Amino acid sequence: MNAQTKNANQKFEALLAGYTMQTIKFGDFEMIAWSGDWSVARSIFKKASSKMRSKVIESGYHEKRELLSAMFGSSSEYGKVYSNGKLVGQIEMIKKSSKWTVRVESFV
Repeated sequence: MNAQTKNANQKFEALLAGYTMQTIKFGDFEMIAWSGDWSVARSIFKKASSKMRSKVIESGYHEKRELLSAMFGSSSEYGKVYSNGKLVGQIEMIKKSSKWTVRVESFV
């Protein structure tokens, strides 16, 4: 992914986070941390899912909440699960001990 975006002069860099996240319905996912443009990252993850015939989670979606609950509430994110380039499910993750874990998962 990094080589492809570097050759295309796009802003994106991915690093392995060093752990896997386990889900019941979708299997295990190796976690990465990335930086760069959101649209470039989304395109790359969908391409990786379809070309490598793998499952990927596109996360970073947040629920709109009041300011105080957002500041003091638990840190949670929502994600979309793609398999072979198609949306197959949704997932809610929470951060515990600086690692993301699954809270809720569902098929689309």
